[in-house]
Amino acid sequence: MVTDPVADMLTRIRNANKARFEKVDIPSSKLKINIARILRDEGYIRNYKEIEDNKQGILQIFLKYDSNRKPVVSEIRRISKPSRRIYVNKDDIPRIKSGLGLAILSTSKGLLADKEARKQGIGGEIICSFW
Repeated sequence: MVTDPVADMLTRIRNANKARFEKVDIPSSKLKINIARILRDEGYIRNYKEIEDNKQGILQIFLKYDSNRKPVVSEIRRISKPSRRIYVNKDDIPRIKSGLGLAILSTSKGLLADKEARKQGIGGEIICSFW
């Protein structure tokens, strides 16, 4: 039984990257689909696809590598956990790797990348970071 589905998703992506898999299948949810959408829009994955089954569905994430088959994502970190939630206001949104990385925030306007949250001037819960 998985108690933190987002951490499970991030771990599956991390392990598939290390094994140089082309794609990874993850049990689907709206939150995970929104995380995949942000990762695609920011250039950390090639694409994602939702596959319907008679259960909760499958989210298929197509991983991205450079010309030397080195993963685009070098590190993934879960920041806010079920046991310890981390909230920030608009002025305290962290800059991951001096702005080269990405933080995903859960805000009142939905899931946003850190740059978009700063632009809109809203804070929220920091879900995870990528670089």
